[in-house]
Amino acid sequence: MKYYESIVDLVGNTALVRLNNIVEAGMAQVFAKMENLNPTGSVKDRMAVNMVKRAEAEGLLKPGSTLVESTSGNTGLGLAMVAAARGYRCIATIPDKMSQEKIDMLKSYGAEVIVTRTDLAHDHPDSYVEVAKRIARETPGGFYTDQYYNMNNPEAHYLTTGPEIWEDTDGRIDCLVGGIGTGGTISGTARYLKEKAAESGREIRIVCPDPEGSIYRDAFYRGEWNDPSLYRVEGIGHDFMVGTLDFSVIDDVVQVSDRDSFFMARRLARQEGIFSGGSTGTVFHGALAEARKLGPDAIVVAIVCDSGDRYLSKCFNDEWMRDMGYFSPREDVGTVADLLEFVGKPVVFADPADAIKDIVEKMARFGISQMPMTMGKGDLRMIEELDILRAVAGGEHSLDDCVREIAKPLNGQVQPDTRLSDIQSVFEENNVAIVVNNGEAVGVVNKIDVLEFITYQRQKVA
Repeated sequence: MKYYESIVDLVGNTALVRLNNIVEAGMAQVFAKMENLNPTGSVKDRMAVNMVKRAEAEGLLKPGSTLVESTSGNTGLGLAMVAAARGYRCIATIPDKMSQEKIDMLKSYGAEVIVTRTDLAHDHPDSYVEVAKRIARETPGGFYTDQYYNMNNPEAHYLTTGPEIWEDTDGRIDCLVGGIGTGGTISGTARYLKEKAAESGREIRIVCPDPEGSIYRDAFYRGEWNDPSLYRVEGIGHDFMVGTLDFSVIDDVVQVSDRDSFFMARRLARQEGIFSGGSTGTVFHGALAEARKLGPDAIVVAIVCDSGDRYLSKCFNDEWMRDMGYFSPREDVGTVADLLEFVGKPVVFADPADAIKDIVEKMARFGISQMPMTMGKGDLRMIEELDILRAVAGGEHSLDDCVREIAKPLNGQVQPDTRLSDIQSVFEENNVAIVVNNGEAVGVVNKIDVLEFITYQRQKVA
């Protein structure tokens, strides 16, 4: 018989997968280290297992002990798995910005979950960190695994993740790209890879993409940082410095927006079949940037942090993405006035005295489905083909009736100085946006106009 003694024995030995569809000509080869294939679906399984094994070896855990950890979810899941397999109790504290899926998964493993406020400083008595410490102190047999300062965290990656990457690339890796949460993954893996590269007489570049709002970029380059700001990517970045992070093995920390992170996660799933979370999107946004710099002869390995199954209600949910504003154009794209200049189409007005049949002919001739109409200064109306169809087909009006009888109030109004990043909300409720200046309609724009303008802007920059 061929089998494993425990689920814990399946942690590690994850594969490298080459990216084929989101890389561009002239880029380095990019390989994904598939840490989402660990038993609970994340890279954190490695350090969870190592921290527990080391604690057992040191006599810190006894039968019936309770593992306690403050977590963004994944470390808690790894510990909950180990606890279930080894017969321990597990308690996890988690900030309320984390996904419901993570909370439900933790409970599925039998862990007790305590949700705390995200907006508290890490040293506040009610923060997820301090609550976990207090629970560990007050619980008989409680053991705070302390992922942020437990050096068995980076040791796990020095012993396993680094050697696996070195072996699977035949020692040819040129750049490792990984995020910084506790810093354990990148610190342990990078230290091993840099040591092996030095033995071979060469260097390896270590790059850490980090969310905008996290302290790590400022900490890396300045040694100090301003107050962190809120970001929605989970499990990466931080608002306080940790003890398991070794900046000495890192060459660059680059910032990535939530928007870029989430869209990259969606691209990985839809174009490469790699189902991962927003933090992996952060990592791979940075990895592709490095691949462009290094060129086709280089090899880049990027860490897949976790699985996308715990973010179905977040970055893989169109409604959530829309509510967060991520489907809107970027703020730096321009204004409605810029769009009107690009489109260059005159506004075709309906005359209040026109017959409905005349408006139908105009719509056909100009290839449009709606026409604004001015009833007087500041009194703007709209005629849409669907309203015409309903009125005529239902017998309420004939084609010879005056069009003003079916005109509706003009909704979806924007100003010339409205930023295109704010126009998405108009399109959610209306087919077009009507540009109004000093009470007069000066333009009509639709979704295709905006998409063509954004494409033009990006091509111009490229």
